[in-house]
Amino acid sequence: MSNRTAVYPGTFDPVTLGHMDIIGRAARIVDRLVIGVTTNPSKSPMFSLDERMEMVRREVDAIEGDIHVVAFDSLLMDFAEREGADMIVRGLRAVADFEYEYQMAGMNQQLNDRIETVFLMADVSLQPIASRLVKEIALYGGDIGRFVTPGVAADVAGRVAKIGRKGS
Repeated sequence: MSNRTAVYPGTFDPVTLGHMDIIGRAARIVDRLVIGVTTNPSKSPMFSLDERMEMVRREVDAIEGDIHVVAFDSLLMDFAEREGADMIVRGLRAVADFEYEYQMAGMNQQLNDRIETVFLMADVSLQPIASRLVKEIALYGGDIGRFVTPGVAADVAGRVAKIGRKGS
């Protein structure tokens, strides 16, 4: 039997407890998990690519499994092929996610039908968490401690201190 390799792509800006849940669960079902950290042109990141890579590496350090954090700036299916992946892991939070993810999975299958897309449902308690909302809460001075690890909360607080809070 061949080793199963999965790619879990995202911007991880910042990495949330929802992401960590999906990473931990994916690491248990594959032999090798590649966390692909990318820059999404439609998003304006709070953290640089290098900062996000370091944040994800630090946070996944305690998770058992063969986990690699790799930057990429290409089509996801090209990246997955380069990494020798059999599957793409995507986390789902809500029905709205499903519609977008379903369309993306269909397009990715057209690009490379040898790589399956596997959807993992986020833990019910983590389903509302989105990086975009975490950043917004932090920028307005709210407590993000329920949505991210203490290390990530400190990273975000430090960045907010540099760029300034909104509404103050």
